[in-house]
Amino acid sequence: MSSVIALAYYSACRDYTLVRELPTGNGFADMVFLPKRTSLNPALVVELKWDKTAEGAISQIKSKGYAAALKECKGNILLVGINYEKKSRKHECRIEKFEM
Repeated sequence: MSSVIALAYYSACRDYTLVRELPTGNGFADMVFLPKRTSLNPALVVELKWDKTAEGAISQIKSKGYAAALKECKGNILLVGINYEKKSRKHECRIEKFEM
């Protein structure tokens, strides 16, 4: 699943720098998209789950304070939780806006 997201990054590499397993002081965020200085886009914190819930992924981002590691990013940060169910092969995604 992270490979699919990394491929999606290639279409956004002009505006973002991708960091995998960003240390946050209270764990590691699976993937973080940091906007380049020339970009007006928000930062994204992505948490990936298998056979759980996208809402649970968002809860983990919040409870472990992953967004706090991005305090240099002004304005909004998007929290992205993605879950993949192995048996049904369905994806669930949830996105929430977080303001610093």
